Amino acid sequence: MATKFGLGRGLADIQAARGTIPDISLLTPTERVVVKQIPLVQIGANPDQPRKTFTDSELSDLAASIKEKGVLQPILLRAVSGKTHAYEIVAGERRFRASRMAGLSEIPALVKNLSNENAMEIALIENVQRENLNPIEEANAYKNLMECCDYELPDVARLIGKSESYIRNMLRLTSLPESVQNLVSQGELSASHARTIAVAENPEELAHTIISSKLSVSDTEKLVKSAPRAKNTRKHCNRTIDDATIRDMESRIKNALGVNVKISERRGGAGQITLTFATRMQLHDLLEKLTK
Repeated sequence: MATKFGLGRGLADIQAARGTIPDISLLTPTERVVVKQIPLVQIGANPDQPRKTFTDSELSDLAASIKEKGVLQPILLRAVSGKTHAYEIVAGERRFRASRMAGLSEIPALVKNLSNENAMEIALIENVQRENLNPIEEANAYKNLMECCDYELPDVARLIGKSESYIRNMLRLTSLPESVQNLVSQGELSASHARTIAVAENPEELAHTIISSKLSVSDTEKLVKSAPRAKNTRKHCNRTIDDATIRDMESRIKNALGVNVKISERRGGAGQITLTFATRMQLHDLLEKLTK
C-alpha cells in the first residue's frame, strides 16, 4: 500500500529490520552506500532539526568517546546550494557537534539526495528512536511535518509508530504560551501537566500555581475544570457537520460506490473523503463509477 511519505516506512518497520546495521543505511536498502570523510567546515546545521537543545555535559562525554574511539556511526548529509556550506545535516547533529568539540577536522558521512519532506522524516525518526527530544521539540516536529509537508494526523502517526491520540495530545503543547513551553523544556513542568492546562484561558498563571503548589496531574485537572476555557479549544470550535450527518453521508456514498467510506472534517470546513477497496476488481469497479 502506497504511503504519503517518501520513505514508506514507519518507526516500527525500521526498528524491526535494522538489527545491528547502522540506522541510516537501512533507509535506502536498494542503493549502494559509500561512506565519505567530509570536512566539518563544509557542513551546516539543518534549520528543521527537531532537536534544538544540546547540553554541554552530554556533548563533552561524546567528544571524549570520539577522541578515544572515533565516530563509530556515520552521520547523514544532503548536498545543498545557495548556502555558505556544501552539505546540510539530516541526522547526526549531536555527533557533528561532539566531533567539532573533540578537535576533528572531518567526519564520516553518507551523502544522499533527499527532498525537504524526506529529510524531515529521517531527522524525526532518528530523534524519536533515541528519545533525545524534549516534549516541546517533539510536538513542534509533528507540527512542522503537518504544516510544511502537508501531512495529516494519520500520516504522522504511521511515520513514527504512535497512535493518533498520542500525536493529537502532543500537538496541544504547541498552543501554549512560549513561557509555559520553556517551563516544559527545562523540566520544571511535566508534559502531562502542560497538556492539561492547554485548554485553559490562563495557562501561564496555572503553570506557576502547579509548580509553586506542587499539584498532581489529577489536582490540575480539577483546577482546569473550574477555570475559564480558551476560546480556541475544541469545545469552542463549532463543527459545520454533526456526527449523525457524517454517518449518513458515508452510508450514501458507500451505497453508491460499493466501498467503505470515511469522511473526516477539519476546522474551518475542510476535510477529506477516504475510500477503501478490498480487491483489485473492486478498485477497477470504483474507478469506472468515479470516471463516468
